[in-house]
Amino acid sequence: MTPSHRHATGILRREVLQVGFSGFLGMSLPRVLSAAPSRDAGARGSRAKSVILAFMSGGLSHIDSVDMKPDAPEGIRGEFRPIETAAPGIWFCEHLPMLAQRAGDLAVVRSLAHKYTNHLNATHEILTGSSQPGAFFDKIASRDDFPCYASALDYLRPRTDGVPTGVTLPTFLMEGPLTWPGQHAGFLGPRHDPWHIRQDPSKPGFRVESLALPVGFSVERLTGRQALLDRVNDAMLAGTDAARDRDPMSEQRARAMALLTSGRVGAAFNLDDEAPEVRDRYGRHPFGQSLLLSRRLVEAGVPIVQVNLGGAQRWDTHSANFKSLKDHLLPPTDRGLSALLDDLKARGLLDDTLVVLAGEFGRTPRIGASTGNNNTPDGRDHWAAVFSALFAGGGVRGGQAIGASDRIGAYPAGTAYSPGDFAATIYHALGVDHESELRDRLGRPLRLCEGAPIAPLFGA
Repeated sequence: MTPSHRHATGILRREVLQVGFSGFLGMSLPRVLSAAPSRDAGARGSRAKSVILAFMSGGLSHIDSVDMKPDAPEGIRGEFRPIETAAPGIWFCEHLPMLAQRAGDLAVVRSLAHKYTNHLNATHEILTGSSQPGAFFDKIASRDDFPCYASALDYLRPRTDGVPTGVTLPTFLMEGPLTWPGQHAGFLGPRHDPWHIRQDPSKPGFRVESLALPVGFSVERLTGRQALLDRVNDAMLAGTDAARDRDPMSEQRARAMALLTSGRVGAAFNLDDEAPEVRDRYGRHPFGQSLLLSRRLVEAGVPIVQVNLGGAQRWDTHSANFKSLKDHLLPPTDRGLSALLDDLKARGLLDDTLVVLAGEFGRTPRIGASTGNNNTPDGRDHWAAVFSALFAGGGVRGGQAIGASDRIGAYPAGTAYSPGDFAATIYHALGVDHESELRDRLGRPLRLCEGAPIAPLFGA
């Protein structure tokens, strides 16, 4: 059974407030629920306490990065040279030299596949593990969608310590009127939405005080403004049975205020506390500093952090595929992700933290081939029939390639893994039963995801 398709064209006006209810702070905050039993039975063999998902919106060209085809015909194999990695028999692109050195900690899954070749549907697939209800082409975010990983975890394992279950940074995926699905709690409701941080941590002065507060506000002044807002709300709702309860955002504001002005989560945003050489190692750019912030948030107890490596469709290389990858995309990813792996390992956190690098699909094997997206001769179009993702930590056995694509990187050569399998793997690592039951807005039972964990990742 699937949720109602009432919002076939996306979010209604009142739901804009629900999906992005955090205009006050520029972020979403799941409600801190009272103590309740977990709704999942757990997963055997799991060991991760946290997940860091580095997401490449637009779709990484698998054939130009971690699944190269140097023996493929001209027009398919691309311009980049493959290099050996620290894992025997595994080759990466020459523009990923640092990750190549750390391949002993990495597992590359080379046979992910699904059927959606448009960004929005495909993003929902990867960020939720399920197909978007009512989707046919570019259906924007709706409260009928399935929940993202952080939201599902918040529903299944509600917290009582005030720490958000999920944080997404440093961008919000949208372009014009299109809001990417898979970023919210969907049918679970706004109280389970993750935080959305919409500030670049690589910019000078990035601190708690800078987190999208209105111009002229500081944390100190915010307390006074909140008190004034409370008085206005009370006056407007005077005489009602539950004045404060009638304001759907009052609790979220209060929790956000508390977290930003005190405690270990607020302190995690003060990147200036890091030694300059540490920040340099990650790279003084949005990719690197966002990955550094993800490590600090994991240390503060946040279970799921999604780092968007660029805005919506940043990896959508219809034109200048090789120049974009070589000059702008692969080097900062290589540096930032390598520093993250080193940092987690040095701090004894890698075994407890699952790190995942993925996009919503891959790119066409044939350079310049187009399915209607007006590729230039040096571009690659969308390709969901096969693509790759990297995994490390959290019980993953590194130094291996799982699955394979055919000789030109067009289709799986053997076992194909679905977005449901991808999701089940993330849940399994966290000890969440992927067959757990969710309830939609009408109280109907739905399975968490229709996949199974990718067993070879964990040495099974």
